[in-house]
Amino acid sequence: MTDINDDPLVIAGQTFASRLILGTAGYPTQRIMADAVAASGCDMVTVSMRRISLAGHGSDTVSLLKGLRFLPNTAGCETARDAILTAELGREALGTDWVKLEIIGDRETLYPDAAELLKATEELVERGFTVLPYCFSDPVLCQRLADRGAAAVMPLGSLIGSGLGVSDPALLEQLCRRSPVPVIVDAGLGTASDAAIAMELGASAVLLNTAVSKADEPVLMARAFRHAVEAGRLAHRAGRIPARRRAEPSSPQMGLVGS
Repeated sequence: MTDINDDPLVIAGQTFASRLILGTAGYPTQRIMADAVAASGCDMVTVSMRRISLAGHGSDTVSLLKGLRFLPNTAGCETARDAILTAELGREALGTDWVKLEIIGDRETLYPDAAELLKATEELVERGFTVLPYCFSDPVLCQRLADRGAAAVMPLGSLIGSGLGVSDPALLEQLCRRSPVPVIVDAGLGTASDAAIAMELGASAVLLNTAVSKADEPVLMARAFRHAVEAGRLAHRAGRIPARRRAEPSSPQMGLVGS
């Protein structure tokens, strides 16, 4: 029998038991956020360096989630220069050289700026960062990011916060098959089945925030995503049957009574 614990996620030589990464923004309360993170079973959480409280108070994110790996992100940055400065702030404040690199090129769609992303990835890697860039589901761009040293790529499933799920399954499957680094689907997932689909298509992990933080019951939704990610990964490893446009009986037709 296959055990999900025998199939850890590995990024830049670091091993994670969970293939779910959870964001920490937008929850009704900090207590609900902490309970949702616990219910998700995740090992790593993202924190925005432009929003997080680093004062060390008992109610802040850092104190509540002590013991987990923090993945600072550069949310809100629009240039490589701003993202690099924000990444350095995260390294100094949280003692980690890991960074989720976000550089937004369009405020309406929140699409990433590919040119700035490539520039920032290359410089951050040179500065010793482990870079996980938020990007398009574009095999060419993802390859170029990997060539510049990205430890993983984080293609959007659909528009940030939209809940539309995986908008182009065929493209995501191709990207997962071709990528030389782990593919972490980031943005647009709305419910547990979306995560299962992303994992079945070959994603190494999923990262989500709004789908949990804005759910009617965030803790319950976090638990649902936990099981969906595990189920999707197991299904991918098991190998699905081919899709057919005709019925095919599951029992043999020879030797039927009366035949």
